[in-house]
Amino acid sequence: MDIKLTIPQIQKKANAIREDIITMLQKAGSGHSAGPLGMADLMAALYFSILNIRPSEPEWADRDMFFLSNGHTVPVQYAAMAEAGFFPKEELVTLRAFGSRLQGHPERERLPGLENTSGPLGSGLSQAAGYAYTLQYIDEIKHRFVYVCMGDGELDEGNIWEGAMFAGKYKLGKLIAFIDRNNIQIDGTTEEVMPLEDLKGKWESFGWHVIEIDGHNIESIIDAASQGRAMSNRPTVIIAHTIPGKGVDFMEYDYRWHGTPPGLQDISGSPAKADQARIALEKLRTLDGTIIHEGSGI
Repeated sequence: MDIKLTIPQIQKKANAIREDIITMLQKAGSGHSAGPLGMADLMAALYFSILNIRPSEPEWADRDMFFLSNGHTVPVQYAAMAEAGFFPKEELVTLRAFGSRLQGHPERERLPGLENTSGPLGSGLSQAAGYAYTLQYIDEIKHRFVYVCMGDGELDEGNIWEGAMFAGKYKLGKLIAFIDRNNIQIDGTTEEVMPLEDLKGKWESFGWHVIEIDGHNIESIIDAASQGRAMSNRPTVIIAHTIPGKGVDFMEYDYRWHGTPPGLQDISGSPAKADQARIALEKLRTLDGTIIHEGSGI
């Protein structure tokens, strides 16, 4: 962006994004809660510090590229884009509505600022690697970078590892990938469904520079991206350890909230469905009761 925010400002943006996610999902009556809430810090760091973009000029020729591979988490991207000024925040409540620009998976041609269309999991890394190859070897552009975010459950897809091999072979220093390592997917924990560890060692064996960080530490996210941009001879993957459902205690760490919005069904250990969105918003707005309520989300 033209103006980079401070760490405290980005932290406030991340919490505003979480509030908007809850409101969007409750209004839509469908969608994913845990992943988007857990990725809010990462997305805030991207849109308010890391990415070189112009929200008022989405097709700016010198912009960095961001690809969302785990497309079901797109409410967090929409909320970040609205906060950054790509479109009015009032439009967020049209999530998943018929004819809306904000569909349940990102559709590139619907909304200026989206760089890829995501439906089937596993495609985003290959999309990003292809773009990075073009920048590095065909256009030979020095100042642009390509970022991509993947989910850890998504790493079960073979296409991810084909993209990893391609990027490693061609030493794509223009490519910086994030993995949302929240340890859950729709049917349970990742290590029960399909074990991923040693995850760092796997990526290193494909020729990648690997960084592991706390995915809720804004400074660590920004620093890791900076390290990635300095790696000219290999791609970088940042394994960001996150808490699914971050900020809403009854959602945190619970895989049952992977694909469930607030208000849809009663889940044991959670408030009654009629109260879930209200309680979630109150926890986010007061940082679970530690501050006085000062406003609302959307």
